[in-house]
Amino acid sequence: MGQLNAGIVPVTPFQQNCTILFDMDDKHGVVVDPGGDIEKVMAVLKDNAITAEAIWITHGHIDHAGGAMELKEALGLDIIGPHVADRPLLDNLEKQGRLYGIAGSRNCVPDRFLTEGETVSFGGHQFEVLHCPGHAPGHVVYYNRAAKFAHVGDVLFRGSVGRTDLPGGDHATLIASIKNKLLPLGDDVGFICGHGPGGRFGEERRTNPFLV
Repeated sequence: MGQLNAGIVPVTPFQQNCTILFDMDDKHGVVVDPGGDIEKVMAVLKDNAITAEAIWITHGHIDHAGGAMELKEALGLDIIGPHVADRPLLDNLEKQGRLYGIAGSRNCVPDRFLTEGETVSFGGHQFEVLHCPGHAPGHVVYYNRAAKFAHVGDVLFRGSVGRTDLPGGDHATLIASIKNKLLPLGDDVGFICGHGPGGRFGEERRTNPFLV
């Protein structure tokens, strides 16, 4: 097992961080949140000789899941996640696409929904699944304890938190998810989020205006 690495492919007009997590030695990995622009995602995989083994979804919003079915069919991959509470969102991605003017979005049918405490992996890289609602009812976070790394989707951002004015959102629930599930993992845990630059939990605990 080699070092865990990550590459970010900004997709959709929302510039969502579609993330390719992969092993540096065997170049096998997963695609997290392919919201759209699938031809761009596939080109990055090909150009870097990365073999995707699965698609992981953090939550059911269009910029995170709108291209999942296209990528599934193109590469023959299973879609894993999010929590089943996001099924209504995944069933309405085409409607979301029309609303936001994103062509080609398709309703998403995961091969496996996830629950708190499960693990997912590729190669020897194991990730714990944390159910972190608030931004979306079924939002999950993928945490690799060995690497002290988390993919937090739209739960937490550098200097901000996920919006809670969308269907199923709740601000108090979101803050509880961050304070009770993410921050206790440790100040030295690094994270990639759904938009913009990532950071470390300790810096957010100390300086994020939504958390202090």
